[in-house]
Amino acid sequence: MTSGPRRRWSLRTRLLWAFLVPLAVVLAVVGVVATTAVRGELVDQVDTRLAAAVARSASADRAPGGGYGQDGGAQGGGAQGGGAQDGDGPDFLLAPGQGDGTLGARVEDGTVTEAAVIDVDGDGERLTASQTAALARALAAVPADGVARTVDLGGRGDYRVVATPAGGGEAIVTGLPLASAEAAVLRLVVVGVAAGLLGLLAAGAVGTVVVGRTLRPLHRVAATAGRVAALPLSSGEVRLPDRVPPADTDPRTEVGRVGAALNRLLDSVESAIAARQASETRLRRFVADASHELRTPVTSIRGYTELVRRRGGLPEDVDAPLRRVEAEAVRMSGLVDDLLLLARLDAGRELVAGEVDLTGLVLDAVSDAHAAGPDHRWRVDLPGAAVLVPGDTARLHQVLANLLANVRTHTPAGTTATTRLRAEDGHAVLEVADDGPGIPADLVGGVFERFARGDSSRSRAGGSTGLGLAIVQGVVTGHGGTVGVDSVPGRTVVTVRLPGATVAEPDPDVDVPAEDADTAAGAATIR
Repeated sequence: MTSGPRRRWSLRTRLLWAFLVPLAVVLAVVGVVATTAVRGELVDQVDTRLAAAVARSASADRAPGGGYGQDGGAQGGGAQGGGAQDGDGPDFLLAPGQGDGTLGARVEDGTVTEAAVIDVDGDGERLTASQTAALARALAAVPADGVARTVDLGGRGDYRVVATPAGGGEAIVTGLPLASAEAAVLRLVVVGVAAGLLGLLAAGAVGTVVVGRTLRPLHRVAATAGRVAALPLSSGEVRLPDRVPPADTDPRTEVGRVGAALNRLLDSVESAIAARQASETRLRRFVADASHELRTPVTSIRGYTELVRRRGGLPEDVDAPLRRVEAEAVRMSGLVDDLLLLARLDAGRELVAGEVDLTGLVLDAVSDAHAAGPDHRWRVDLPGAAVLVPGDTARLHQVLANLLANVRTHTPAGTTATTRLRAEDGHAVLEVADDGPGIPADLVGGVFERFARGDSSRSRAGGSTGLGLAIVQGVVTGHGGTVGVDSVPGRTVVTVRLPGATVAEPDPDVDVPAEDADTAAGAATIR
C-alpha cells in the first residue's frame, strides 16, 4: 500500500520548531537536573536531622533502666517512664529533642517487636497492624549498619530510616518522614513546569514575530514572482515592470541574494520576450506582405488560364495541364487569403463590431455545408429563441464554415454532423459534433496550430492547407472567446464559447411559418 505524499511544513513553521524544540529540551533538562539537585539537598538535610535523632535514640536506649534521664521526666523504663507510658512504643522514642513524625522501632531477629511514631502532641502513637506489617517488610531489607535508606511505610509515605545494633540480636530503627521534602520537590516541579510552559509560549510568540519579520522580504520576492507568473507571457508584446525592491536585494543576506537573482532572471526573460516579439513581428509582417504581393500574380494566373481554356480548341494534352494549373492557382489563392487573414488577425484587425444572430448564422452555414457535401447528414439543434453576441458577422460565419468544412473534408461519406447552439452563463456555446473516425490522440493538442495536418484518413485527396482551424482559433480569440476539441473514435466535438450572449425571445405578435418554428425550436435534419 502506497501512502500519500507527505505534508511539507512551511519555512516559518520549521524555523519555529527548530527554535522551540531545542528550547523545550534545554528547559526540561535544566528542570530535571535542578529538581534532582534540590531533592538531593533536601534528603541530605533530612539525613542530617536523622543522624541527630539516631544519636538521641541511642543515648536514651543506653540510659540506666532503659529510661532517658531526669530531664525527660522518666526514670526507668516501661510503665515507670513519665513520657513513654505503657503502650506508647519504644521507650527511647520520646527522648528529648525528637520531632513530630519521628519513627522508632525495635527489631529482633527480623521481627518488629514494638514500633511507634511521635504525633503532633509529642506522644508516641503505635503503628497499626497493617503499618507494622509494611514496616516489617521494609525493614527486612535494611541491615543494621547505620546507613540511611528510604523505605515505603504504606499509608505513612516514604521514610529515611537508620538501623543500629543494640546487642542481643536487637536493632534500634530510627526514621524521619520525607513528606515535607517531597512536598517541596512537588512544588518545585509544578512551578518549574508552569514557568517552562509560560516561557515556551512567550518564546513562541516572540519567535513568530521575529521569524515573520525576517521572512517578510522573502514574501515580497515571492509576490513579485507571482505577479510576473500571472502575466500572459506566451504571446504578444509583454513588458515586465515588476522587480524586487532594492531593499530586498542586499547581497549580504540570503533573501537579498535570491531577490537579486530573480531580478537578473526577469531582465533575461524580458530581453528574450522582446527578441521573440520582434522576431514574430518581422515574421508576421513578412507573411502579410508576401500574401498581399502574391494575390496579384495568383489572380493573374487564374485569369489567364481561364481565358485560354475558354477560347477552346486546345488539344487534350494542353487542356488537361491548364485545368491542373487553374485548380492549383485556386488553391494557392485560398491559401494566400488565409495567410493574409491570419496576419491581420494577429495585428488585431479584420474584426467589425456589431450584433450577430448566431441562430440564423448556424442555419445559413449548415445549409451551405449541405450544398457542398450532400453525401453527409447535417443536423442542427437550436434553442427556441435567437442567441445574439457582439462580434463580426462575416468572421463568425467563417468560423462555422471552417468547422463544417473540416467535418466535410476529413470524414467519410455518410457521417452525421450535428451543430448545436445554446446560451449558458452569459456565453453562447456553439458545438459541431460528428461521428467520424476521430482525431488521433497525438494530434488533438495541436489541431489549432497553423499548417496542422491530420493523418491520411482525415486528409482530402488534394491535401488541406492546415489553416482552417487556426483561423477558427484566431477569430474566436479575437472575440474574447475560447475554442476546444474533444475527440474519441466515433465522436469528435469542437466547442466554441463566445462571451456577451443575450437571448432574444420571439415576438408573440409575429406569425412564424410552421416549418420555420420547428427548425428554430429543436433538432432538425437537413437532407
